[in-house]
Amino acid sequence: MMDKATRRDAVIGAGAGLLAAAAGPARSALAEQKIATPGPASQAAPAIPMNFAQVTKPASGVIMPEGYVRAMAQFAYLWGWPLVNMTNRRALITQAPVMGLNGGIVPVAPRGRIAMLVDYIDPGETFVTCPNQDVVYGNGFFALDAEPVVIQVPDFGDRFWVYALYDNRSDQFGRLGKSYGTKPGFYLLAGPNWRGPVPHGVTEVVRASTELANAIPRIFMNDTPEDRAAIRPLVDQVVVYPLTEFDGQMKTVDYAALPHFPVPSSGDGGEIKWVVPEKFFDILPQVLDDVPPLPGEEAIYANFRQLMNAAHADPAIAKLLTETAVASEREIVAALFRWRHNGLPTSNHWNRSSHGAEFGVDYFARLGTAKSNMFENRPTETQYFYTDVDSAGDQLEGANTYAVTFPAGQTPPVKGFWSLTVYNDKHLFQPNALNRYSLGTKNTTLKRNDDGSLTLYAGKTSPGADREANWIPAPEGTFSLFMRAYWGDEPILDGSWQPPKIEKRS
Repeated sequence: MMDKATRRDAVIGAGAGLLAAAAGPARSALAEQKIATPGPASQAAPAIPMNFAQVTKPASGVIMPEGYVRAMAQFAYLWGWPLVNMTNRRALITQAPVMGLNGGIVPVAPRGRIAMLVDYIDPGETFVTCPNQDVVYGNGFFALDAEPVVIQVPDFGDRFWVYALYDNRSDQFGRLGKSYGTKPGFYLLAGPNWRGPVPHGVTEVVRASTELANAIPRIFMNDTPEDRAAIRPLVDQVVVYPLTEFDGQMKTVDYAALPHFPVPSSGDGGEIKWVVPEKFFDILPQVLDDVPPLPGEEAIYANFRQLMNAAHADPAIAKLLTETAVASEREIVAALFRWRHNGLPTSNHWNRSSHGAEFGVDYFARLGTAKSNMFENRPTETQYFYTDVDSAGDQLEGANTYAVTFPAGQTPPVKGFWSLTVYNDKHLFQPNALNRYSLGTKNTTLKRNDDGSLTLYAGKTSPGADREANWIPAPEGTFSLFMRAYWGDEPILDGSWQPPKIEKRS
């Protein structure tokens, strides 16, 4: 019995066969089939394609009109943007000769390793939008078919932690973290095509869906000197190394002693430009070779390859591809930076994330996240709420003071942690005198109102000395608010918990 996807492909394939037969003298396998007409009951029914190998493929050597080239190129750009993003990140980050920090800020490492921070990420970072100042981060990229790696899990005790593992599509694979009940030990990360012996002492094999993989550990830390000291021995045991170096012994790295490397400039104060439209179609063929199609994507790959072959043969078509990429970045991708174009609308002019790191063929969600908030966690690990506007729908401005009040008992219901963060118009931190960019679970000095509610404030100007512990300084211009709920309880997951109003006070 055919499953739903197979029946769908069969119907599509049958339609393609009918069109090919009606088109003229072209003699594909399907065109040569005789279509059944009313007649004796013994007459055979036409064969129906059962998989992609049995359907007609795009022809080579065709002459494409400009409008078709532009339409197909635009689709290729929107589809491939997140994958080219990941490919370019690995290419740059793994240039590091040893584990270190770019600009003393962002952990980088050669392929097959990770580097860890030992504190919250510096507010000057521009490697990724929407950084998190609730956790200690790590970062590393791998080529898991060529070189499987071992990632160590120390005993984190009651501390929240998660190792987010991403493939070339920015989907997560594996389940390593506090919410999964992961035990301390050694976990082997392997690519989809790696076949080799697993040595004794490996706790579990975690199989990636693409050869390119990325690990970003997140370890929760309270904003206190005591917790900074307590977390250090744990962080130093979060180590990744090639399988050939595995000896069954827990290794440590003194991450506080990592060397610093020059940091690339973003040029405009925003995130580093990981996708350059003018170079996009130079990299797309590599992506098509490296990343296997998801079920149902075979036809997309075939048509993109036809487009790339045509561009290779005709400089005029190659020029059209570049022009289309530039226009698509300006006219489509740029708009996805606005929070109202990301996720799902919820209450009080907030949006919430959808399909985070489980995008599959939700190309809209994948592209919007890659543009505005790269490296989300799965919805069961983290829910994100974000907005550019207040409860009246007006743009948030640093010149105003805003109050966000959680009624008593109605802060985000989580088993992990929650926080509210302020970002500037580039979805990055804007340095401030308090060196404070978020408030939430990590803060032990928040002041509750007399009725048990909690009000947090955002704006350029202090709301007053008695409220300053609850104040997140905002940049002078426009800004956005971003709420995280790590390891959410059911009301977070089912959407019954709603984010509060953002009320302009001045």
